[in-house]
Amino acid sequence: VLLAVMVLTRGASAARVRLRPWPSPAARRPLSSSASARPSPWIVHTVEEYKAARLELMAARSATTIGFVPTMGALHAGHVSLAVAAREASDLVVASVFVNAAQFAAHEDLGTYPRTLDADVEVLASVGTDIVFAPNAAVMYPEHFSTYVDMSQFDDPQQPGEGSSRPGFFRGVATVCTKLFNIIEPTHVYFGQKDAMQCAVIRRLIEDFNIPVEQVVVPTVREEDGLAMSSRNVYVDGRRLKPARTATAAATATTTTTAETAATETATAAAAACSY
Repeated sequence: VLLAVMVLTRGASAARVRLRPWPSPAARRPLSSSASARPSPWIVHTVEEYKAARLELMAARSATTIGFVPTMGALHAGHVSLAVAAREASDLVVASVFVNAAQFAAHEDLGTYPRTLDADVEVLASVGTDIVFAPNAAVMYPEHFSTYVDMSQFDDPQQPGEGSSRPGFFRGVATVCTKLFNIIEPTHVYFGQKDAMQCAVIRRLIEDFNIPVEQVVVPTVREEDGLAMSSRNVYVDGRRLKPARTATAAATATTTTTAETAATETATAAAAACSY
């Protein structure tokens, strides 16, 4: 199987696609692997703490590149693949862990979304993350906060996609990512292809606001039965997951392309998802 990584560069006329070998699910390092060979990441909770840690580490390493992995925690192998890609390409790797209330609709699972910071830090340490930025809501949305990024094209309920079922979702995503980009100051930011609409929103955000960061889209990591990994899988029972697994199995059963063709299709799909 080949891994396609697409780098979206602000102002570029076309996406650059890189293909590289990627181990099978059985060969990937498990999330519980010991991190003893790696130093523990700096864990910071405020903007001031992050800026100080960033300044010290950048100076110590004469670093010029920062790979950033924004997450809401409850990490799985899909998140790990983003951190690994960042580690391979960056002098400094930063991950954020923040459950962003601004992107949850009233009927969604803000109250029950998994919060596992200690376990998340262990996972991030195992792949060489340098800084974990774990702010609380008061840091990200202090008193009198009133500025949001309106993504009307994507949040339009009349248009197909998540905007019709998750009102305000992309507004929340764009707002928190704008804040995180300004705080972290990354040179590259890593997202999973599974969240195709979100990838498109981030690309539009970067282009519209001339944010000096490159977006890297990494292919979806799946369970052994083919279901895309998601933090929310942990509290969805087998009965409700069965239709998704059945659909995935059916799609897999009808696939007859070679590995090279499949890799090309993956890269093409990623490019299409992030091209508007």
